[in-house]
Amino acid sequence: MATSKTSPKAASSKRAKTPRAWQRMLSGRRLDLLDPSPFDVEIEDIAHGLARVARWNGQTIGDEPFSVAEHSVLVEQICHQLRPGWPAKWRLAALLHDAPEYVIGDMISPFKAALGLDYKSFEHRLESAIHMRFGLPAALPKTVETLIKRADHVSAFLEATQLAGFSDEEAAAIFGRPRGIVPIKLKPLNPSAAQALFLKRFKSLLKLTERDR
Repeated sequence: MATSKTSPKAASSKRAKTPRAWQRMLSGRRLDLLDPSPFDVEIEDIAHGLARVARWNGQTIGDEPFSVAEHSVLVEQICHQLRPGWPAKWRLAALLHDAPEYVIGDMISPFKAALGLDYKSFEHRLESAIHMRFGLPAALPKTVETLIKRADHVSAFLEATQLAGFSDEEAAAIFGRPRGIVPIKLKPLNPSAAQALFLKRFKSLLKLTERDR
């Protein structure tokens, strides 16, 4: 019985038409964007990427952009103020709440809404892989998500009024007025400093998390 064979030229043409769905990281890992594995997630890659992604699409005052790495540390800090006795693992989750953006960048909320459910599904798969890599549940408890979202809004208010040109009234109408926190002064860092800050906080929280297990 004759069997059909694919010529080398046809096979090469097929490979060329298949879009690449992975990204090479500086660690050497290849992260499959469609089916991300926790084994291909490295905190150094996350810190490096987030320190170079600008919040507010870069529309902030100062010589340096306010990075997602700095925002992540701020959100964790706010969570700690709001819940002083919160377990370290949930503070770690707060630090990593925007970690998928080391791959997909920081899209402003209106653009995320325009992209719809496919984007959220993609983001969720990547977030789940990151959580599992660092000993967190793939899906966080609703109460944890709620507090992180509250802290995220507080952070957005502080960033909007201090860095992004919003009036106090405008920011309060969009993000809500912060309650129950000590005022925090923001100062954008250069990427290397932001990366070091994020990594230092991660290592501290991971150590506390492992101690509590």
